Amino acid sequence: MPFDNYDLQINGNIPSQYSVRTRPIALRHLQSSSPTINLFKQFNSLSPIQMPTSSYFTILSNSCLALLFQAFFISIAASSDHHTPENHIRTRADAPFKVALFADLHFGENAWTDWGPKQDVNSIKVMSSVLDTETPDFVVYLGDVVTANNIPISNASLYWDQALSPTRSRGTPWASVFGNHDDAPFEWPMEWFAASGIPQLVCPVPNSSYSGEECSFRGTSRLELMKNEMDNNVLSLSKSGPQDLWPGISNYVLQVLSKEKPHTPLVYLYFLDSGGGTYPEVISTAQADWFKRISEEINPDSGVPELIFWHIPSKAYKKVAPKFRIHKPCVGSINKEKVAAQEAEMGIMKILVKRPSVKAVFVGHNHGLDWCCPYGQLWLCFARHTGYGGYGNWARGSRILEINERPFSISSWIRMEDGSVHSEVILS
Repeated sequence: MPFDNYDLQINGNIPSQYSVRTRPIALRHLQSSSPTINLFKQFNSLSPIQMPTSSYFTILSNSCLALLFQAFFISIAASSDHHTPENHIRTRADAPFKVALFADLHFGENAWTDWGPKQDVNSIKVMSSVLDTETPDFVVYLGDVVTANNIPISNASLYWDQALSPTRSRGTPWASVFGNHDDAPFEWPMEWFAASGIPQLVCPVPNSSYSGEECSFRGTSRLELMKNEMDNNVLSLSKSGPQDLWPGISNYVLQVLSKEKPHTPLVYLYFLDSGGGTYPEVISTAQADWFKRISEEINPDSGVPELIFWHIPSKAYKKVAPKFRIHKPCVGSINKEKVAAQEAEMGIMKILVKRPSVKAVFVGHNHGLDWCCPYGQLWLCFARHTGYGGYGNWARGSRILEINERPFSISSWIRMEDGSVHSEVILS
């Protein structure tokens, strides 16, 4: 839907007098009034790490370097932990609120080959088809937006920005969470050490938002990716999250407000960083405690429904996974692999199952799964593999959510690239 149809407000680090339309102005205000932000800006303006020619192939550990960047700047750019939702979205009058989930796009995969860029073009076609057919009010980028371990440039935000472009060009707001590939260290292909050597690397053409840089292998940290998205996109409602949840970055909550009842939340949307890449695949105890505290503060009587989004499925998904074919009460169309769950369970699922307001959890990660299965009083759902990057040749698509206000209901289905629909399910 056009951007003018929305009433969006950004709180947190940006002064309240600035609306989402004037976010770049607000950021310039902050930069001009804060020596620390100026230091961050000056650091970001530096050229990529330059290495002497004689030691060109002596590359620092990408994962260590990424963590150092995040550790040094987390206190600068991380969002404040407020007691109220940091962002809100207002629904259209007399219309359901519709959300499209784009999972596992994997932009930048095999970026040095002819195959890689073609897959990115195909992924854009999938998103464009879904956006034009469903015309969602909101989009969630559900992790693994890029394949950082295949991106031989220092600014992976160039690829990240390409992945956002179909949604942005249609004036649709969005939010994003991180997956395990988004800041993964670059993996040197073994064939590069054969007789043919390292191929000529071609950096993506910079756009108006991001400056071009020479090809390198430094990688881009979670914090840098999020900061670049937030700074350069007024339609992005993504947040860096509380600094005490580091190294997890994309931890925040949005509220969907009724157009007819401007002070009444229709539903809360929670986003959590499930790790991977530069640190273990896990939702930490600190994240679980943060969710419990914030949800009890803003929704103390569990009277407002809550939906949860992260990338890597919890171990609870293994407990409800269909053994072979998908059968009731589960709903879906493909069950072609085992659940690749997080490395440990640190308490988030115990908290979720005790809250009657939590209606469903949505994840990506497994490209060959698209089912929803009940787990106690809530649903555990996979999205649908959207991108042509990543493993598997299953048909691409997107999970759609539709929230109706009167009477209240949450329904979902899969919209495929070819326009077909399947796996309809009522979640609440």
